[in-house]
Amino acid sequence: MDRFLSSTINAIDKKGRVSIPAPFRSKLGDGRVLHARLSIDHPTVEAGGPELIAVGEERLARMDPFSEEYEVWSFYLHGEAMRLNIDSDGRIVLGDDIREHTGIADAVAFVGRGHFFQMWQPDRFAAYRKAARAKVQTMRGALGARAEELAGDRTTTGGER
Repeated sequence: MDRFLSSTINAIDKKGRVSIPAPFRSKLGDGRVLHARLSIDHPTVEAGGPELIAVGEERLARMDPFSEEYEVWSFYLHGEAMRLNIDSDGRIVLGDDIREHTGIADAVAFVGRGHFFQMWQPDRFAAYRKAARAKVQTMRGALGARAEELAGDRTTTGGER
């Protein structure tokens, strides 16, 4: 499956437009609409093609449609959704709500996240990236220790569990 991968920073032009990176545009296909929503976890925008909507709707389909959980997720996935038009040169305009939420002013960091991508203010992304890499390093160490522990268990019990 084709995914949004990598990260890049693009400048915003004088008219407030920013070019979606070419590899991301190719993943979007011929579509002229970018689906987007403000992240609830970070000062970023989550964006993508129809798959972004489909993944959310798959989650909704597993919920009781009369539950509070369904109500708030439906609001977030549908009521908070934005449609950003992509012009013939692959550019979008970031509205005031996006700029306010993200702090984006003159450049955008585009960050691949698999079935979607994020748009960050570059300095905020740099801080997030540093923190995330530190967490991954810690988790990798914990996984290595756990693997050694499991390997030790197998040798003392005479085989696999």
